Amino acid sequence: AGFVPDIAERLDAGIRSGFLRDLHAVVAARGDTVVLERYWSGEDAAWGEPLGVVRFAPETLHDLRSVTKSIVGLLYGIALGRGLVPPPEAPLMAQFPDYPDLAGDPARAGITVGHALTMTLGTEWNEDLPYTDPANGEIAMEMAPDRYRYVLERPVVEAPGTRWVYSGGAVALVGALLARGTGLPLPDFAREALFAPLGIEDFVWMAGRDGVASAASGLRLRSRDLLAIGQMVAAGG
Repeated sequence: AGFVPDIAERLDAGIRSGFLRDLHAVVAARGDTVVLERYWSGEDAAWGEPLGVVRFAPETLHDLRSVTKSIVGLLYGIALGRGLVPPPEAPLMAQFPDYPDLAGDPARAGITVGHALTMTLGTEWNEDLPYTDPANGEIAMEMAPDRYRYVLERPVVEAPGTRWVYSGGAVALVGALLARGTGLPLPDFAREALFAPLGIEDFVWMAGRDGVASAASGLRLRSRDLLAIGQMVAAGG
């Protein structure tokens, strides 16, 4: 019975000491019951744009950054179950016939949708650089005239499936497959297929200069709503 208050006190002490200075919120549940909920103040940003010090609360949208990728993975699974997107074993380049020069490249023929899902495309990509560096793969993609061509035309450096390389570009391709297969922009499909059934109404999905929602890092959700998604996954969907 004393476990939850003890954890809460330890979290508060960690915030006061500065050890947990970047912690904004903790919401924990046992089954369907929220047993711990704490919010603090801290520096925040919206897709890289500083928001200053924000006092977090239950209704505050939180910048999910790369947790967005996991939400996109869930949406792909839902769309796959509905028969709206190609299966993992489908050739990736065939899904982008608007780039015939790339679709016809033998070096890319073995790349599948599954390789995009698992970030094993076998193409050059570097997100180890700071996200303030225009040479960072995700930033370069956002600055490119055509994000999908930018990702798809990266030089082939090894056989697909050989090595995992962290890639927001791979997730952007999955986002494109979702938008094309469902006929809906990514945020609209998310609202219909995942958020609304869970009672999630308030969210923001940041978009690039081309108006395309960032599948790699653009989602903002309340902490409680992120918990709801986690509970759904823990319950088996």
